[in-house]
Amino acid sequence: MHLHILGICGTFMGGLALIARAAGHRVTGCDQGVYPPMSTQLEEQGIDLIEGFGAEQLALKPDLYVIGNVVSRGNPLMEAILNQNAAFISGPQWLGQTILKDQHVLAVAGTHGKTTTSAMLAWILQQTDQQPNFLIGGIAPGLGVSARYEPNNKLFVIEADEYDTAFFDKRSKFVHYRARTAILNNLEYDHADIFPDLGAIETQFHHLVRTVPALGQIVMPVGEPALERVIERGCWTPVERTGHADGWHQQETDSTQKPMIFRGTQAVGALQWSLTGAHNTQNALAALAAAHHVGVAPSDALDALNQFEGVKRRMEVRGTVNNITVFDDFAHHPTAIETTLQGLRNSNPSARIIAVLEPRSNTMKLGAMASRLPASLDCADLVFCYAPDQGKHALGWNARDVFAPLSDSGKPVQIVDAIDTLVVAIAQAAKSGDQIVIMSNGGFGGVHDKLLAAIRLGP
Repeated sequence: MHLHILGICGTFMGGLALIARAAGHRVTGCDQGVYPPMSTQLEEQGIDLIEGFGAEQLALKPDLYVIGNVVSRGNPLMEAILNQNAAFISGPQWLGQTILKDQHVLAVAGTHGKTTTSAMLAWILQQTDQQPNFLIGGIAPGLGVSARYEPNNKLFVIEADEYDTAFFDKRSKFVHYRARTAILNNLEYDHADIFPDLGAIETQFHHLVRTVPALGQIVMPVGEPALERVIERGCWTPVERTGHADGWHQQETDSTQKPMIFRGTQAVGALQWSLTGAHNTQNALAALAAAHHVGVAPSDALDALNQFEGVKRRMEVRGTVNNITVFDDFAHHPTAIETTLQGLRNSNPSARIIAVLEPRSNTMKLGAMASRLPASLDCADLVFCYAPDQGKHALGWNARDVFAPLSDSGKPVQIVDAIDTLVVAIAQAAKSGDQIVIMSNGGFGGVHDKLLAAIRLGP
């Protein structure tokens, strides 16, 4: 079958394209701004890419158009598809009906930590010879790619996003995935462009819970009120708790020993890795519990996890110059910003932390999280904010307005409207021993390499 994928360079749709190719389909695709690394990965797999969404692509005559959620009404190719009554389907629905229906799906959902937890789980399964398939929104060094599919392998780890499926299907993507093992990592308000409030997101998580069979398992932490409300609305599946309540948890020992992982009262072993932050420990507990559900011995899973090296763009060290370390992190929600910086502070209490923010997500641009920014940055010694002077954003929010509560809080913050100016300001402020954390869910104009080069040149 020939599939033509609209929005192919997105992380999810690009991974879907790789899976479709591995399943034996002919795959072509298009996107606005075809760019590496996804374009390179796709082209290496023999997938032809077309720039833009021109109606002339109808001449390809694919058997099916697969639609990503970046496509909306008014898109020229989508309008042509509708006018010609051509066959089309959303990416998540195609994946669920064609690929996941024959797999034991381990779905990782939650506001934070989906990519890291999915990568941890896939890594554990790979290291314990379970040969997992997976589709993840990032690349872990040990996995090498963001998506892998071999039909004969029956475990499939997927990052289960609550964002909507397509312009014609406003359900969350994850309801299509047929999860048998479902991790619910956490739940907060996010995606202000499509959800009016937290209750609307809880309803989508309730729909996910309704799809998990009685023979499956739900893994969730204690102490998450929104998730508890989801479960209270109806749950037909056993629930494995993490963080205690007789489930998986980490227990502190004396200061000379590593913290121990327990399942109930049974000690599993010490968690010994380089990752920082309580959030990563919570991610680890969820991954261990999910792996156990598909038959991996706890001690084997922990041995594998202790070799896990993290995920690109999750506190990834981009370089150290003149004893100044630059990190790249995907944090773009106040909770993620806070836990990222707190983890770094705990790992090196004496180092000065410089936080650099770009308000790129729609939730941030809408200002829904602006009031929470000051508290999320408590661990930062200096804060730099990128607010490009582009007037009102399409969603109705001015970039500088996002940082107004931060400026009013009295925190040491600089708001800069150009990348080059931002680089100069940070380089001038940085001192030996500093740790600079650049946080954005986008490319941020290549600021990481530009900053390292500027620090290398010196004053």
